[in-house]
Amino acid sequence: MKHINVSAAIIVRTNPQTHKKELFATQRGYGDFKGGWEFPGGKLEAGETPEECIVREIREELATEVKAEKILAVVEYDYPSFHLTMHCILCSVVSGNLELLEHEDAKWLTRETLYSVDWLAADKLILKNIEEVLR
Repeated sequence: MKHINVSAAIIVRTNPQTHKKELFATQRGYGDFKGGWEFPGGKLEAGETPEECIVREIREELATEVKAEKILAVVEYDYPSFHLTMHCILCSVVSGNLELLEHEDAKWLTRETLYSVDWLAADKLILKNIEEVLR
């Protein structure tokens, strides 16, 4: 089975109006999983650390500079045609406005709205960890 190694950005902010913590979620605009909700990110390149990968991917996909704070979890998941290893990295925005260059849509989700989107299967596996981050 094919193996895909990716980094995913867990971008969290405190909403200036509500003072609640929020998570940035994106909706895929292409491929087999088009329309599904995910954490933005992408495939690791040769010789790249998960942290280096997520900084590059968010720059490429969202025209935004992020700081990789820490790896929250590593998710292993078997999709029908490939095995996914996903490094879920807590990130903060350094600069930029999270422009959707590849995604169909995006939302800021709170702990209360975390399950309101149709997450891709692998991304669902870290939602309990995310609930803690959003407390």
